[in-house]
Amino acid sequence: MKLRLLAVLTTLVLAVPTFAHHSTSMYDMTHAVTVTGVIKRFEWTNPHAFVYLGVKDEKGNEVEWEVEMMSLNHLRGYGWTRSTVKPGETISCTGGAAKSGAPSMISSFMKLADGRMMKS
Repeated sequence: MKLRLLAVLTTLVLAVPTFAHHSTSMYDMTHAVTVTGVIKRFEWTNPHAFVYLGVKDEKGNEVEWEVEMMSLNHLRGYGWTRSTVKPGETISCTGGAAKSGAPSMISSFMKLADGRMMKS
């Protein structure tokens, strides 16, 4: 009985970070924004891929935006590979911006340099 209780508690403790990881509560998902910029780097990493963009602000200064994407499994299903985008290309990302005002967002889709629209 004690071993079974320990197994259940261990499972619950390990599951909590999994649920917390998938939260999008830090992003404003009700008002989509689009940012356009030049890719500085593309990280094809687990658990989520990231694109870092150099985006010009209203004063013409470059601000680096961190753009979170879906998991690699989802991205592969949408047609992505680690070479879909490259540094130096200009793309547009649409999704939910960080509620904090930081230059960060989670992207729903991207318009690539070649004009393709892809879920992200």
